[in-house]
Amino acid sequence: METTLTLPAQHEAKTRLARQSARLELDGLRRSFGSYNALDGIDLTIEPGEFIALLGPSGCGKSTALNCIAGLLSLTGGEIRLGDKRIDQLEPEKRGFGMVFQSYALFPHMNVRKNVGFGLAMQGVRGAEADKRVMDALSLVRLESQADKLPGQMSGGQQQRVAIARAVVIRPPVVLMDEPLSNLDAKLRLEMRAEIRGIHDQIGSTTIYVTHDQDEALSLADRIVVMSQGRIMQIGTPEDLYLRPNHVDVADFMGFRTRLSGRVVSVSGGEATIEAAGARLSGTARDPLKPGDDAILSVRPEDLVAVDEGEGIPVTVTSMEYRGRAFFGVARAATGADLYFRADRLLPRGAKARLKPDEGRSLVFRGGKA
Repeated sequence: METTLTLPAQHEAKTRLARQSARLELDGLRRSFGSYNALDGIDLTIEPGEFIALLGPSGCGKSTALNCIAGLLSLTGGEIRLGDKRIDQLEPEKRGFGMVFQSYALFPHMNVRKNVGFGLAMQGVRGAEADKRVMDALSLVRLESQADKLPGQMSGGQQQRVAIARAVVIRPPVVLMDEPLSNLDAKLRLEMRAEIRGIHDQIGSTTIYVTHDQDEALSLADRIVVMSQGRIMQIGTPEDLYLRPNHVDVADFMGFRTRLSGRVVSVSGGEATIEAAGARLSGTARDPLKPGDDAILSVRPEDLVAVDEGEGIPVTVTSMEYRGRAFFGVARAATGADLYFRADRLLPRGAKARLKPDEGRSLVFRGGKA
């Protein structure tokens, strides 16, 4: 059975494992693979002790950026500095960073104690000091009673905790995490989110966390860096990005799944009204707009509602599913656009309906085809 640390023990473990972080600066990072630019000029300053999430779809460059920071990939251009020291030309082991991989990367023939202590051995830390630090790290992740087990005897969540303990035992100034929860089931992912944020808060190291899951980023990070095609699209707090995405692609990644192309008919007080998909729709203007401009309206599924009558977008329902408190579905507009919406009752496939955004919940961006 796993044991829970008392508050004094947690504080003691924190004190023993903490290491003073320094500001991490990425200046014009570039990484090319032949003619393909995986990173195309990344500028980012990360303050000591921050939890930063690199968020974006597959192929956006987030894992490439993490591997460049770790030293597993060399840069094509740019610099990485930790405090006043340039580190991009150092070998990975000389950077002193902890890393947690998607696949755990534990040694199957070593028990937990030896897995966690491997990095210390590579640093030349052995004997009583190494034993003490290993048990401190295992206490931090609540696995001290599992020290003599092999990885294959543990659950996925426990193995991931071992990987975290191995990363923090070396007292790193920066902990790098590459989609560490993607192999876990939904319940374990939720539990491990709280574990990871709690450990970050205790040890005080800077954490850089790669994910394609907006919920993970929103729940864990102090700031989120949204990436696309090797570039940074927006940096902000979770609230900033959730409520005020500055680009239609950022909005899409933050849950604004429905995108409708149209033309602006009026602008007033920061709100733009467009004609799109056979209806007039209004939303908060996120770009400077004027009547006649091409525009894209974006709205989240929970904020696009099926209405019985009146104004709205005429659609044909293509699928629906029940999610506990409401039904969510996909419908097709006459323009061929797929719309993601919410309803309080089941609508059969092929049913005609009208969809209307909740007031104040849509965003309007400059643009042409959605």
